[in-house]
Amino acid sequence: MPSSVISRSAYDPAKRELWIEFVTGRRYIYLDVPEEIAEAFGLALSKGIFFNKRIRDDFKCREVTRSETDS
Repeated sequence: MPSSVISRSAYDPAKRELWIEFVTGRRYIYLDVPEEIAEAFGLALSKGIFFNKRIRDDFKCREVTRSETDS
């Protein structure tokens, strides 16, 4: 389902990292995210609501720099 807030996401189960890119172009990696949460996020009808309720304040994150995505 398309989101008005989140443009795309990807999950790495080996690292338990959830990559989220917002429509603003900013990208973040959410750390130590359980696979069940990532799967539920992918299936959510409203990714923005799910993100705000289950991810944003529950997992540490860091912003991805442009150099990380260009290499």
